[in-house]
Amino acid sequence: MNENYVVPAVALVVVATILVGAFGLRISRTTSDFYVASRTVGPRLNAAAISGEYLSAASFLGIAGLVLVQGPDMLWYPVGYTAGYLVLLLFVAAPLRRSGAYTLPDFAEARLASPAVRRLAGAFVVGVGWLYLLPQLQGAGLTLAVLTDAPDWLGGVIVAAVVVATVAAGGMRSITFVQAFQYWLKLTALLVPALFLVLAWQGDGAPRHAFDEPATFREQRVVRVDDSLDLKLDRPLDVTASGTIDGRRYQDQRVSLSAGTHRVERGTRLTFTEGDAVPVADRGSNGGMSTSLAAGREERPLYATYGLILATFLGTMGLPHVVVRFYTSPHGVAARRTTVVVLALIGAFYLLPPLYGALGRLYAPELTLSGDADAAVLLLPERMIGGLGGDLLGALVAGGAFAAFLSTASGLTMAVAGVLTQDVLPSRGVRQFRFATGLAMVVPLAVSALAGGLPVADAVGLAFAVSASSFCPLLVLGIWWHRLTPPGAAAGMLVGGGSALVAVAATMAGYPGGGPLHALLAWPALWSVPLGFLTMVLVSLATPGKVPAGTSAILARFHLPEALAGGQAHGAATEIEAGADSWRRVRTRGNG
Repeated sequence: MNENYVVPAVALVVVATILVGAFGLRISRTTSDFYVASRTVGPRLNAAAISGEYLSAASFLGIAGLVLVQGPDMLWYPVGYTAGYLVLLLFVAAPLRRSGAYTLPDFAEARLASPAVRRLAGAFVVGVGWLYLLPQLQGAGLTLAVLTDAPDWLGGVIVAAVVVATVAAGGMRSITFVQAFQYWLKLTALLVPALFLVLAWQGDGAPRHAFDEPATFREQRVVRVDDSLDLKLDRPLDVTASGTIDGRRYQDQRVSLSAGTHRVERGTRLTFTEGDAVPVADRGSNGGMSTSLAAGREERPLYATYGLILATFLGTMGLPHVVVRFYTSPHGVAARRTTVVVLALIGAFYLLPPLYGALGRLYAPELTLSGDADAAVLLLPERMIGGLGGDLLGALVAGGAFAAFLSTASGLTMAVAGVLTQDVLPSRGVRQFRFATGLAMVVPLAVSALAGGLPVADAVGLAFAVSASSFCPLLVLGIWWHRLTPPGAAAGMLVGGGSALVAVAATMAGYPGGGPLHALLAWPALWSVPLGFLTMVLVSLATPGKVPAGTSAILARFHLPEALAGGQAHGAATEIEAGADSWRRVRTRGNG
């Protein structure tokens, strides 16, 4: 792709982000402005901002890459990402806004009156936030590396610098406008090229159904193997090789590979001819997370599917950068309206990445061998259209990809910095918040440089599993069950979220190599979420004397209209207590 178009497009997105953020800086004056935009963000603006930060590298690049490699089964990702907001709407959105908290740890302390639970919740916010930031930074590096041959670390550094500057300057006010702008930019960056790509596909005579037959090369293609892998062949294949295959060195030689598995070492170049079937690539322990999860799907496909569904359905409500946006709504009704609009916005967006994945299987099948499947969205305009039109559309896609990295990274940095300011740093205030912003970005930036390339959708899926196992039980039981106790909440988060975190770490390390334990660790949500709920309930029932005083009034505040819960109606104090008793009686009858 022509760098003369890509670099200006990325630079334009970066400059526009800074300018839009500067507008928010002009109206950011108080601590409340920095943390929750003084709770004055209307449903339409808030919904666009939520959609902007939620549609991350996994949505823009990763889903298409997974569909390219593993087929239509990966459509559960966009379905789960969207349906998670329906669960959020039904159970969490309005009560969470009425809690009056700034962050998830604030909610935990307000509900349970326990500094210890607050600190534990803060630790999980930081952990999930950093885990989610990794693919944003690495996706930015991948984008620049694929399109401009820049070093892998450069894209992440650019995103980190812009995000820290924007968040530190204006806080929530700034990133609200930035993220709303970036949602519409991302939608445009996928929709406009998609229209031209479909027209090109219709006139090209390519197969109508991308997944009915094995993927084949539609033209001669040279593939460079960046990491050692095993090629699995169903039938013999002749290729031209430069490098090492099965321990033997070749130099631009024609090689006949028999059916079976062949070891291809790093740096080998393979030249495939038109009509050759695309071999299956198995990177073993060197492939990192993508191989581990792919193997888990192959070994236990039904278990992996249900694990993915549960993680994405329930993980949304615990994502710190998503939850914190509901605190910016003026009231609970606005929070619900915001969620409904979000469902429409992200539902429209998620129609597009699977299309890119299907077209990638036809026009860029070698990406499954090179390990760059996440780059399918970036490369298709050049492959299918070419010329000046392909360059311009490719530049638009590159700009949209950077908007995805910047918007999601902004929300995550905001959430992590808020927790660090409130719970880690010795003092609070705008100055401390700005210092915490830099601290929130340093760790994931360093890890992204050391960990190498990780498939973005898989990385985000693991973050969802940790979120679903820790914060989902805390929020659901904290909002709807009056018998929850601080020991129960702490135990549930440690057991559910901690076990999911251990499983994520093992999966990232490529352990174990196979078998039932491998599938359990690769897709932990199916057992870690019930484990978190069960532990929270059982420990709470075992410690009935630890139920905080005033729990009924707190729950009434969550569920009653703001006028009553805020004491603005006539006889507010009496009505709150009466409402609390009435609500508890209704819940008791319902349980009976």
